[in-house]
Amino acid sequence: MSRSRLVANTVAVVTAVVTVFPIYWMVLSALKPAGEIQSLEVRPWTLAPTFEHFQRVLGGENFSRYLLNSVGIALTVVVLSAVVAFLAAVAVTRFHFRFRTTVLIMFLVAQMVPVEALTIPLFFLIRDIGTAVPGVGLNTLGSLVLVHLAFSLPFAVWMMRGFVAAVPEALEEAAMIDGASRSVILWRILFPLVAPGLIATSVFSFITAWNDFIFARTFIISAKDNQTLPAALLVFFKPDENDWGGIMAASTLMTIPVLIFFVAVQRRLVAGLGGAVKD
Repeated sequence: MSRSRLVANTVAVVTAVVTVFPIYWMVLSALKPAGEIQSLEVRPWTLAPTFEHFQRVLGGENFSRYLLNSVGIALTVVVLSAVVAFLAAVAVTRFHFRFRTTVLIMFLVAQMVPVEALTIPLFFLIRDIGTAVPGVGLNTLGSLVLVHLAFSLPFAVWMMRGFVAAVPEALEEAAMIDGASRSVILWRILFPLVAPGLIATSVFSFITAWNDFIFARTFIISAKDNQTLPAALLVFFKPDENDWGGIMAASTLMTIPVLIFFVAVQRRLVAGLGGAVKD
């Protein structure tokens, strides 16, 4: 083995360990008895694993409801952002219209604005929209779907633009010669070819919606049944002493759907990150 390859492998192993260690410590803390968690003698193992923290979390009030809310919001955002981003990417790539470059620049600018700076303006905007459309007002899950969709679309459209542009236009022209309509070309030819790119963008949309805390805490004020899992973790933070076992158990349970999603899309994700169709 060459020296450069040895160095690269060493860096990769160290990076993997640094990345995985927080997850290991989270799961370990969720399995430790309360006495070991509070002990001043910190050990990276436990000889008496317990599931009492998981039982307390799963037996807590409305936990399953919060889980369904988070899953529903994340999947809805993924589907809507994929469809809208695909159509928008086709529009800005295949069609020439006025202000096309301006629209693309606006997508980039939208990614530069901090979320915290928009929280208060969005609160008043959602409140006003709710008076006309009750399904997306304050205390509704629709408000979270709408906001996450707005934040995930700029990145998704910009990324999908590259995948659509990489598909040879000759394929579409050949289909038109054979009598295919624009809708057939769009959904039966172009869509399958850029599907790996849609998977790659859907991962970003899913994680953004799943891990959201700020908007869920801001928009869901009094409707307790519409809370999501990140906001629900606050019940384990107490003024006198935090329930770290419950926090780590709930965090571990929150990680499972993300892992399932990654496993389900990993093959297409690798293809999407590797590139699109080449002429």
